[in-house]
Amino acid sequence: MIVGTAGHIDHGKTALVKALTGVDADRLAEEKARGITIDLGFAYADLGGGTVTGFVDVPGHERLIHTMLAGAGGIDLALLVVAADDGVMPQTREHLAILDLLGLTRGVVALSKSDLAGPDRRAAVTADIRAALAGTGLAGLPVIPVSALTGEGIDELRRTLAAAEAETTARSIAGPFRFAVDRSFTLAGAGTVVTGMVLSGRVALDDAVTVSPSGLAARVRGIHAQNRKAREGTAGQRCALNLAGDGMTKEAVHRGDMVLAPALHAPSERIDAELQVLGSEPKPIGTWFPARLHSHSAEAGARVVPLAAPLAPGERGLVQLVLDRPLAAAVGDRFILRDTTASRTIGGGVLLDLRAPARKRGTPDQLAWLAAARELDPAAALAGQLAVAPVDLPGFLRDRALPEAMAAALLAEAGAAAIGPLALSAAHLAGLRASLAATLAAFHADNPDLAGIGREKLRLTLTPRLSKE
Repeated sequence: MIVGTAGHIDHGKTALVKALTGVDADRLAEEKARGITIDLGFAYADLGGGTVTGFVDVPGHERLIHTMLAGAGGIDLALLVVAADDGVMPQTREHLAILDLLGLTRGVVALSKSDLAGPDRRAAVTADIRAALAGTGLAGLPVIPVSALTGEGIDELRRTLAAAEAETTARSIAGPFRFAVDRSFTLAGAGTVVTGMVLSGRVALDDAVTVSPSGLAARVRGIHAQNRKAREGTAGQRCALNLAGDGMTKEAVHRGDMVLAPALHAPSERIDAELQVLGSEPKPIGTWFPARLHSHSAEAGARVVPLAAPLAPGERGLVQLVLDRPLAAAVGDRFILRDTTASRTIGGGVLLDLRAPARKRGTPDQLAWLAAARELDPAAALAGQLAVAPVDLPGFLRDRALPEAMAAALLAEAGAAAIGPLALSAAHLAGLRASLAATLAAFHADNPDLAGIGREKLRLTLTPRLSKE
């Protein structure tokens, strides 16, 4: 299980992680000198259940929300920290909104610095916390008074987290390997090391991988999983990977990159998505609205194009995201939008189509395609999209980070057929056969002396149109 802290600056997140794990997650000299967290910090501990729990400690300063976002993607449980003396503050609310937009439903609230507040103050702040949580996916979380100074509540919090660890369902490792990079550095005697979260699949020593979006090829020559040397890393673990290969330096891999199974490398700069606009946004989101997109540890400039009317504050709708650089993503990935001055969170949502069209964005067919893409079950998503048009099946599997071995089962469940890389519904297959017969009959009627129509001309004439492969 990976626990991510959240909360306002100076509410004691790092001190609480140290009280739980014995590890000071502030590793930079500037952090220790200023007494605040500036970059992501990491700690690991066995909380009593016999397994290692990872902690991602994030900064609470309003100017460092982008760093908080780099650490929040992929966590299993939120540890929201609210100081008993300060109470709910602006970054408490913004961090909470972000966690909700990321789809987090598991967490615990630590009422920190409880030694500085009497019973009445604790009760008042607890009531404010419950009010802030109401209406979010984290409503009803337990609130545990704690003090890193006196030790009050630390054992109870540790037991609560250990119980959550025991209830955490292991993530499937059946899919291809995806790894979100949050740090890259050089280790003497080893070379380039990247750290991050395994989002899907597994990686083993000597595996070939690709850094995306750059496309740099590498080999895995060392693995630490949950802070322990290992022969493999699996979905749900924080890992450090020692990468080797031509051109592999710490400058060649950055926070925001993905390390992938090579078949998954297909970054995109134009993505259709579902966006929830926060009610606090001051004006509607119209065409070509400028924003900063955050997904896992990546950040990119974005222009937002609603696929229907502008989205008012508090509304949810379909949009196209036109990015200023390629993004290595997967269908179903969560994202957050912030304004270009990094002063507020606009909203967030789910990526639906990584191969979004530049034209005819909001046609009925494209809207139906995106409605099917919302389906979490890949068989249901494929069936829904097949009702609209033939589907590039290898691309469908790649963009959802699904194993190629699923192809036959998905086709069978959808009652579909495959022609080359294309999957076709029974209706589209019947239409294709009729189109083929009609095209050939018309051609030979018009050209009785010719042996036959050219392959490419035939392909361009058929409905639905087939790929060249």
